[in-house]
Amino acid sequence: MDNLFHLKIVAKDGILFEGDVRSLTSYNDKGKFDILALHANFISIIYKSIKIVDSKGIEKEMIIQKALLKNRQNLLEIYLGIDNISA
Repeated sequence: MDNLFHLKIVAKDGILFEGDVRSLTSYNDKGKFDILALHANFISIIYKSIKIVDSKGIEKEMIIQKALLKNRQNLLEIYLGIDNISA
């Protein structure tokens, strides 16, 4: 489906989530932002939380301290466990 993109959330222990989602909401130094399918490519340090709407429309939220987000060509990767890295 054209309105989905692939999300992978990785922690030091392994993959916490991998699958197709409708949207992601999080926070960076500019404030709250959303990612939808076909979003522009970018990399950012994110804070506070990750909220996703999965392919079935179910909302899930994960509270985080700090993570690295990388979005490229409808593949979104989030790397947790970077709390000791200064932004």
